[in-house]
Amino acid sequence: MLRTVTVAQKRKYNVLDVKAAKKVATFWLIRAKLENAIEFGLPEVDDRYHIWRVPLVGKTSQERIGEVVIDAYTSLIIQDKSTKPEVLESRLLGRNERARAKAKKQNGTYVLSSLRNTIAQGDSEELLQELPAGSVNLIFTSPPYYNARPEYTDYVTYEEYLLKIRKIIQNAHRVLAEGCFFVMNVSPVLIRRASRNEASRRIAVPFDMHRLFIEEGFDFIDDIIWEKPEGAGWATGRGRRFAADRNPLQYKPVPVTEYILVYRKHTEKLIDWNIRSHPNKETVDDSKIVDDYERTNIWRITPAHDPRHPAIFPVELAEKVIRYYSFKGDVVLDPFAGIGTVGKAAVKLGRRFVLLEQNPEYIAVIREESKIWLGKEGKQIHTINCAPIDAENMLL
Repeated sequence: MLRTVTVAQKRKYNVLDVKAAKKVATFWLIRAKLENAIEFGLPEVDDRYHIWRVPLVGKTSQERIGEVVIDAYTSLIIQDKSTKPEVLESRLLGRNERARAKAKKQNGTYVLSSLRNTIAQGDSEELLQELPAGSVNLIFTSPPYYNARPEYTDYVTYEEYLLKIRKIIQNAHRVLAEGCFFVMNVSPVLIRRASRNEASRRIAVPFDMHRLFIEEGFDFIDDIIWEKPEGAGWATGRGRRFAADRNPLQYKPVPVTEYILVYRKHTEKLIDWNIRSHPNKETVDDSKIVDDYERTNIWRITPAHDPRHPAIFPVELAEKVIRYYSFKGDVVLDPFAGIGTVGKAAVKLGRRFVLLEQNPEYIAVIREESKIWLGKEGKQIHTINCAPIDAENMLL
């Protein structure tokens, strides 16, 4: 009987199998003093990057809370790609509490957030760890494109890009209140060919994002299609070859849509619970959508353009999401705030905002724009890692 040679054996890895990967990860857990609180999911080898991924699961909650990444050749832990022990401890506390609450079958109450309007400069992965647990009622964002344009070249590999987004989703899970929504605007990206001898590559980013959300404790709710006017995607060049030659196999439709993916932080409570348990019935009534609304999952919205940012989404899109997935007075977070479109829409609709942005130029735009959104109330904005809002020259 022939013995099957594994990929790890072909690559001559030092870490050859699941048992060996768990052994390495166990040493790491013991050093972090977390071996009694965490167990392993099924390790997977990724021979594209010569690494093993070992999922970490809370023993009480039985939910995935992170992972250990191992160099398959050296058997060393890749520290910057593995979940930090302090982050694991924080998630253990939060998710174990939820598991105990579930076991007791307590109904609980809808807790109103005390967060002020906030502008924070820095890496959102780190900034999210500074926000109180359960302090945000809705997250709406559009993550940076993966190397789709010259402006976006922060990630060496697509795998590294996905790992960064995973960490954002993980940290967002903690700050999002029970049963609340995380909505993401995302689309496939086209990696242009380096020469005529190479083929261009289109990456199905939304489907990878879906996997990340499910693995990080969110339930899928809806996929909404944002349809742009005809001709909006022609500038990508996709489809021009077929339009000229009309040869079979060359057909490539011009992209005029993006996804609006809707997820809810996992809970045993129905959505009605968020409505019934809200402490202010007047606020719930005042938040009802009384005018026209989108009846299907296809939203036709004209794209927006702004010379200050290469890829903004229209305010109309942000307004629809905020109206449909939050109450007035709620806190809306955007971890990739750009020039603050979500903040502008939130204020217009009577919500509060938390805007996290790494680019200091965009932070400067948000700080100035917030004076227009809020007038003199802008001086009450809480700022993190950037100067307070200047109270002078504010609009009445």
